[in-house]
Amino acid sequence: MSNTKLRKTLEKLSSISMSAKDSKSKKYISLAHHLNEELLKDCYYNLARNKAVGIDKVSWQEYEKDLDKNLQSLVERLKKKKFKPLPSKRVYIPKGNGETRPLGISTIENKIVESGIRRILESIYESDFLNCSYGFRPKRNAHQALNEIDTIIMTQRVNYIVEADIKGFFDNVNHDMLMEFIKLRVKDSSLLLLIEKFLKAGYVDNNLLVKTDKGTPQGSILSPLLANIFLHYVLDSWFATTAKQHVRGFCELVRYADDFVIMVQYQNEAVRIKKALENRFNRFELTLHPDKTKIFSFGRFERGNSKNQNRKANTFDFLGFTHFCDISINGYFKVGRKTAMKKFRAKIKELNIWLKQIRNLVPTKEWWQILKAKLRGHFEYFGVSGNSPSINQFYRLAIKLVHKWLNRRSQKKSMSWSKLYNYLALYPLPKPKIKHNFYTLSHKVVRYIEEPYEGNLQVRFCEGRSASPYFINKEG
Repeated sequence: MSNTKLRKTLEKLSSISMSAKDSKSKKYISLAHHLNEELLKDCYYNLARNKAVGIDKVSWQEYEKDLDKNLQSLVERLKKKKFKPLPSKRVYIPKGNGETRPLGISTIENKIVESGIRRILESIYESDFLNCSYGFRPKRNAHQALNEIDTIIMTQRVNYIVEADIKGFFDNVNHDMLMEFIKLRVKDSSLLLLIEKFLKAGYVDNNLLVKTDKGTPQGSILSPLLANIFLHYVLDSWFATTAKQHVRGFCELVRYADDFVIMVQYQNEAVRIKKALENRFNRFELTLHPDKTKIFSFGRFERGNSKNQNRKANTFDFLGFTHFCDISINGYFKVGRKTAMKKFRAKIKELNIWLKQIRNLVPTKEWWQILKAKLRGHFEYFGVSGNSPSINQFYRLAIKLVHKWLNRRSQKKSMSWSKLYNYLALYPLPKPKIKHNFYTLSHKVVRYIEEPYEGNLQVRFCEGRSASPYFINKEG
């Protein structure tokens, strides 16, 4: 029976999704009742089972001992509007540059209800969100965002990048403005009240309760979706319907959560966009970081221009990668990527600390499996086209660290390099491998057209895959 009820609930959410796609102005007045026992149980079983516990100290396993009764009580409190989210437990995690990032650890019931709300809101907003948004969305990920940037720069008239950083975004989202955005689609007072409760639940830091009057709960399941809703209206839709309409030449936005870059054809238009962004965010009580928001030249002319101007070619970091202007083996322009040095050092430092701590706690054969998982995860994310040198270097340094800490398990050094290589032959670690191929564009020249570009004679030609023009210097 419960499976039948869950299937019906999911079918209703699917129906909401289809209707939201058909009508972008439709408002939904009856949503909270979908937070029933069947949906919440499904949400519970989709939670990670070994995460840290919240302030109630109830783990996933402990909650399961009387799951049906716990969920009945939870649903009853939701129906009577007596459910009150508990504050999250504030912890601080290292960022890799000596600074720390605050993170909230929610209670198990908070996570269950947040998961249910997220499913309901996603059924509405997934059809509203634009293609430029990639972060924390179903069937979308960072590699798709990276590939999109690669394709845009390679196939469009991109000569400048507007790199922007929203100062303390998750800590400064205005609650009233966020709720007004949500009310454009949601008119269910019960669900709106529940969302407001989560926003204002606060957190416990060093045994002190801190109330929150702005910002989205960092580390919560619901926070990324709320952030996407806010930035959908503040940035994405505004850029698509207003900013782009007043820009001469090409421009495009790619956003992953609160990180985004804008690729532009003309420098003066990039300056206008930057100014418009500052005004737009100020209107919604957000600030662009003055030192991290900048305009710089980038694209197929950058290598030649930097050489002529006797300076280093510009690069930019996005999603853990440094993007730079490179040349293929055939002499064509391409976008190069490598693991950002800041991220690389942080990952090596993290691995070093972990090996130091784990080497004497459990037998080698046990932590060896965890090491394999760590390396697989690193290569899965950073194994993108052009990044072989970085992931190979990471592998070599990982082996050196393993050798170092295996020899510091006692006063006597017992692990020679030959012994380690023999051990690796028996119990191999994952090898670096490119997992994501971005170099899929053809380089067949279709036609040449000479035209002036900002005072210099250039040659335009079209690639085989796309009708969009490529540009190179005439000397090239």
